[in-house]
Amino acid sequence: MSLETLRSSGLVRPLTLPAPAGLAFPYGLGRTGLHEMAEAAYGARAAMTGFLCAVMQSAEAGAWIWVQQASFRREEGSVPERALADSPCVLRLTVEARNGREALWAAEEAVVSGAARLVIAEVDEADFTATRRLALASGRHGVPAVLMLPYNCAGPTAAATRWRIGPRPSAPNRYDPHAPGAARWRAVLERCRAAPAATGKAFDLEWTDETLSLSVVSGLATGPAAPRPAAGESILRSRAG
Repeated sequence: MSLETLRSSGLVRPLTLPAPAGLAFPYGLGRTGLHEMAEAAYGARAAMTGFLCAVMQSAEAGAWIWVQQASFRREEGSVPERALADSPCVLRLTVEARNGREALWAAEEAVVSGAARLVIAEVDEADFTATRRLALASGRHGVPAVLMLPYNCAGPTAAATRWRIGPRPSAPNRYDPHAPGAARWRAVLERCRAAPAATGKAFDLEWTDETLSLSVVSGLATGPAAPRPAAGESILRSRAG
């Protein structure tokens, strides 16, 4: 019996598989491997932190180990426990490191320990060697890791993706026009090893209370991002204002 006969009789049909997790938003962020997030501009760390918590809302429940470089803890503080009350984080262990090198070492040890569902590290910079070690440990032990970096980070790393995160004006509040509505972010995928064609794609996203998830903002189509200001330009503007 020929292939055409089998097709016409309905015995053979095209097989359509869903896109692998690493080839669609959020491209593996917080699910598998090592990923990076950086501020879109100076002062966007709070938005970046909120975005990460929103992305992780649909992840498996478990313990999180959150490593903070001491300078960030002094300047930005840390995420309060009540902010994680409705998240998959059932237990959060915070580790303070004196510098970025020690923070990356602590993150690697946290991954290797297997005690956490997710490891997050806030550092001022990350080189290829340290991130390569962290990426290999993440893949070997099956514990995802996320690096949170400042707006002026640069240079190659071994992370699977690098996201540039910034806030957007909140959605209109249908109950009170003078009150803020649902939180919104702009997420730009600066680098993606699994899907190079997606590099440069921008997502305008909104938190949805009904589904406890992120959705693309209606009327704001995803597409290439606008060129990012040179390092130092954003902070100079904020200070000048």
